[in-house]
Amino acid sequence: MLIGEVARRSGVSARMLRHYESLGLVRPSGRTGSGYREYSEQDIQRIFHIESLRSLGLSLREIERALHDPGFTPSALVDDLIRQTRERIAAETELLTRLRRIHAADPAGWEDVLRVVALLHALGSSNAGARQRAALSSGDAVPVPVEALVEAALSETDPNVAGALRWALARSGEDVPALLARGLGSPEAAVRERAVQALAEMPGDEAVARLRDGLGHPDVVVRRHAALALGGRGVTDAVPTLVDMIVAGSNDTDASDALSVLAGDPAMADRIAATLVDRLTAGVTGAPARGRLTQALAGIPGARASGALVELAHDSDRAVAVTATYLLRLRDVR
Repeated sequence: MLIGEVARRSGVSARMLRHYESLGLVRPSGRTGSGYREYSEQDIQRIFHIESLRSLGLSLREIERALHDPGFTPSALVDDLIRQTRERIAAETELLTRLRRIHAADPAGWEDVLRVVALLHALGSSNAGARQRAALSSGDAVPVPVEALVEAALSETDPNVAGALRWALARSGEDVPALLARGLGSPEAAVRERAVQALAEMPGDEAVARLRDGLGHPDVVVRRHAALALGGRGVTDAVPTLVDMIVAGSNDTDASDALSVLAGDPAMADRIAATLVDRLTAGVTGAPARGRLTQALAGIPGARASGALVELAHDSDRAVAVTATYLLRLRDVR
């Protein structure tokens, strides 16, 4: 079979076939009487082998080794190809992400593009100061690439930079709560905590809705951060979790303060007092927890809380009784 027919059937150009021949990859088995190259069926099969190996990403030099080295083991080369392919995909994915973020910023000109690129580089800097300056300056000159800020906030370990990023996110638009909420599903506990902390500082109803969802999260840390944030915003759904925090002694002072905010409504004050009393009388909490529950009644106005303190002033636990008596004196002074 002449070279033109081989090129037509194989899809490999005559020029490439001559290149293969010059490298010694495949040589035509014969020549016609006129001196033209003539390929046998074995030659054509070898061409298809070469093309198959090229489709895997092998270089021509690697193909030559595979075809000619009897000691060649393909598994090592395939492992290397897998590694190279993963690295290439990661690099291309990173580039695609960067391009999408630049596009989302809707730059008006190349100067804006360069500013966004500089901001993205600064957010990924190994220097905490550079990351903090980038967070504080984001949005001043060009629209903020919100996804980049969210990603930075969820991965940031420096507390000062994290605070700057949360500040930047709080002024970055309506899409942020939904993006942060994805972090609540992370397999990493630290990422989940950063996500709920950032949501706690976000304004608006969407952030409240995401925090409400956080009350039912399997991660107790997420539930507690969500409850504190919601309690400060007057969301009564947070009451059970806040009381649980007081019992557990986890940020119990902040939880008590949040209950005091919620107790501004008289009906809610009685409900909170009843919940605290129920936990006190349940008989399942130890002495320290009963003491914290008693102290929490101090910030709850109304007859229900006062009546509970009167009863607790005669409690068998002396520490609880002393605390209740002291709190009743303070209420009388008021």
